[in-house]
This record gives sequence, C-alpha cells and structure tokens, in this order.
Amino acid sequence: MQNIVRAFLFTVFFGIGAAALGCAILAEEMLNYYRNRQLLAATNECLDRLKSLNTDYDILLERFEDDPNIYERIGPATLGTRPADANAVYPKVRAEHLDAARKALIENNQQHYHDLAIPRWLERCNELYHRIVLFCSGAVLIIISFACFGTIRRKSQANNQLTQIAED
Repeated sequence: MQNIVRAFLFTVFFGIGAAALGCAILAEEMLNYYRNRQLLAATNECLDRLKSLNTDYDILLERFEDDPNIYERIGPATLGTRPADANAVYPKVRAEHLDAARKALIENNQQHYHDLAIPRWLERCNELYHRIVLFCSGAVLIIISFACFGTIRRKSQANNQLTQIAED
C-alpha cells in the first residue's frame, strides 16, 4: 500500500513539475501559435470577402453583357453624372457618408479581431517574472518527486554499492 501511495505522489508531483517546466519553456512558442491562428483566421475572412466580391463582379459583368441599357442606369449612380432620364432619382453620396461607412467597417473588423484574443493565462505566463517562477517551481517539484517519492534503497544495497565504488 505504501508503494502505491508513493507511486501516486511521485506521479502527481512529477507531472505538475513537468507541466510547469514545459509551460515556462514553451510559453513564447504557444504565444506565437495563438497569434498565427489569429492571423490565419483574419486572412481567411479577407479571402472569403474577396471571393464574394469576385462573384458579385462576375454577376455584374454577365448583366452588362446581357443588358446594354444597364450602362445608362448604373453610370449616373457610380460616376455622379446627370441621368439621362429626368424623372430618375439617384442618391448623392458625400464625403461624410463615405467616412462614416469606412469607420463602421474598420470598427467591425477590429471588434472581430479582438474576439479571437490570446488567452489571459498565456499572456501572464509569457512575462519574464512568471516564466522564471514557473521554471523554478517546476524544477523544485521534479527534484522533490525524485528525492522524496523515488525508489527506496535498502541500507545493505547502498553499502554494497559504496564498497564497489571504493574498490574501483
């Protein structure tokens, strides 16, 4: 029974110490991993938007080929020229409206980027002080696990080993 308790305590102390050492050593790499995941997600989102724009433009080009009158209808709205039809009403876009739309899009993109934030525990683990504490505590736990919960040598076995070392 005593050996089972010793093996369990050895496993617990060694496991926690190894995890602390691993976290202290690999904190910077894990931070880079999370940042790369964020960049990949943002890049995929931009790629999806570009694909959507390409399909929209393809549809618009098909409509241009099918309907030659579309130039007369879209031209005044996009170029700001006077419409050929006197009864047609086209919205006039001002610089203030464009600035407001641009700001809304930028805020939306930034909010989505912050949704994929790096975990707080990883940011704390990456600070130098915390890395040193994690490394030292992990090393101490591993040393304790070997010193206190390792295999027990009998005194006779230890004396035999000492005499063998002395004879050599």
